[in-house]
Amino acid sequence: MKLVLTHGYFLADDSKELEIMRPYPTLGLLYISSYLKAAGKDVTIVDSTFLTKADWKAELMELQPQLVAFYSNLMTKLNVLELNTWLKSELPETVTIVGGPDVTYNIEHYLNAGFDFTISGEGEQTVLELSNAIEQQLPVSEIQGIAYKTDNGEIVCNEARTKIKELETLPFPDRGSIPIEKYLDVWKKHHGKRTLNISTQRGCPYTCKWCSTAVYGQSYRRNDPKHVVAEILDLKARFDVEALWFVDDVFTVSHKWIADLHAEFKQHNLIIDFECITRAERLNDTVLQQLKEMGCFRIWIGAESGSQRVIDRMDRRVSLETVQTTMQQTRALGMEAGTFIMVGYPGEELEDIQQTMEHIKACNPHLLTITKAYPIKGTGLYAEIEDEITTVLDWQKSTDRDIRFSLPYSDKFYNYSIRYLVNGWLAHRDQSLKHRLKSKVALALMKWNK
Repeated sequence: MKLVLTHGYFLADDSKELEIMRPYPTLGLLYISSYLKAAGKDVTIVDSTFLTKADWKAELMELQPQLVAFYSNLMTKLNVLELNTWLKSELPETVTIVGGPDVTYNIEHYLNAGFDFTISGEGEQTVLELSNAIEQQLPVSEIQGIAYKTDNGEIVCNEARTKIKELETLPFPDRGSIPIEKYLDVWKKHHGKRTLNISTQRGCPYTCKWCSTAVYGQSYRRNDPKHVVAEILDLKARFDVEALWFVDDVFTVSHKWIADLHAEFKQHNLIIDFECITRAERLNDTVLQQLKEMGCFRIWIGAESGSQRVIDRMDRRVSLETVQTTMQQTRALGMEAGTFIMVGYPGEELEDIQQTMEHIKACNPHLLTITKAYPIKGTGLYAEIEDEITTVLDWQKSTDRDIRFSLPYSDKFYNYSIRYLVNGWLAHRDQSLKHRLKSKVALALMKWNK
């Protein structure tokens, strides 16, 4: 049975990404592919990143697969729905399944949209078992992690998939089956280094209300440092990789694991440029020095707000002082510090946003990412504002980013608040009079549009 793994991300259609050019392969599909191939399956990855929709359709028509598995998230959902509808019209006998972070809390919607099965949780074992059952025409009632419709239209959700505990038992992601050189060439051209992403962790033990844990759950499972170093050495040998992006939610959550990874790097005389994300309270002088010695050049440290009151409402469990101190320590060691800020969180007021501006100045990050809060289904934030949603959306034409809920200020206010913070940050970082004036104007417009 010919099986295709695919997603619905098209770089050419993403105007924001085209400005920054930091595309990465979809690791989840690459893990599933290598797992299936190890079991002897006939698998093709149709990586849509550098394709057009016409290219994608042509590849599917040429392959004529019996089973197509889609990966869906907030960014790709609408494309995935469109592609599945086309596929069902052109290849009606093809079974289609869908998994990913947008699926777990929207099972009924995806099944009603025409998918034959949904997958919740990790996909490696589930896709293998489901493909075996389909190929051999066996019952699917005992397969963990899937949902489907019966002949009479009833939706059945099977038992949840048991999480994979020993990540080192998984083969390396199947990077060789996608146009990996295109990713590396883009990174080399726009950022000077052949860069790829790598994962060492599944799950997150923290409970931030806005964050989705739909795939890996609120758990903490870590790959063996020996296995991680083996994968890095493989990337260097096969693809001449010069830098890495560790995609783990909290890279330094375990100080013992970082120490073991540091020891493995030293044993193999390995130093490679990389960036990672972590929490401020999971960094200290020792960990920062270890990261530096391994090659870390940038650490993203979240705070999401410069108001302690708002941070506490988010259940972030960190103090502003800790965030500011840690970012200053990161800079002092010669590493770049980046941070994330969110505006429009429930309960946030003008004074909180002004406190956030002072927080940004105290942190003085090299890089800053700001978003307006949006409630992802299944999160604590969504549960908190569900009764205050003000929009009636067509699910098949919208995503959770389009959800609007009751807030004290207008949309214009929050748009200007982002300009206020970004320009204020640039004014402080670059000592720019132009951006200082832009920040002041944005603040005045915020107050005008309250």
